Amino acid sequence: MAARQQPLGASLSADDRSIGNELVGWGKVALIETIGRVTGATASAAVGFVEVEEGSLLVAAGTEGSDWALNLRANPKCRVTVGDDVMDCSASEVDGALRNRALGELVMKYGTPAERLGHGPVFRLVPQT
Repeated sequence: MAARQQPLGASLSADDRSIGNELVGWGKVALIETIGRVTGATASAAVGFVEVEEGSLLVAAGTEGSDWALNLRANPKCRVTVGDDVMDCSASEVDGALRNRALGELVMKYGTPAERLGHGPVFRLVPQT
């Protein structure tokens, strides 16, 4: 992963950085920080991920209306934190075999709560150098 940077949402309140951020710190989930498509403000969401080739991550939304996914569709630039690693990424929506791979691996990694995935978009997050 990329060199350590300051997360975009570093100034979030303690309530906003609760259990999701603990899981991010442990490297169990990724914190995706996007630019709000309506407000232009930084928005963050803790999401499950699988790591693939070249350090890219695959993430999936549970619904078409997931704000973080809609934000990525509007502006693919994001910052991703996993454990101590922070990287600027570009997101691209995937389909076909890569989408199916992501959904299968997410269910295997996170168990039955991830089974609702597949109702929303799947993205590949590629680190920018």
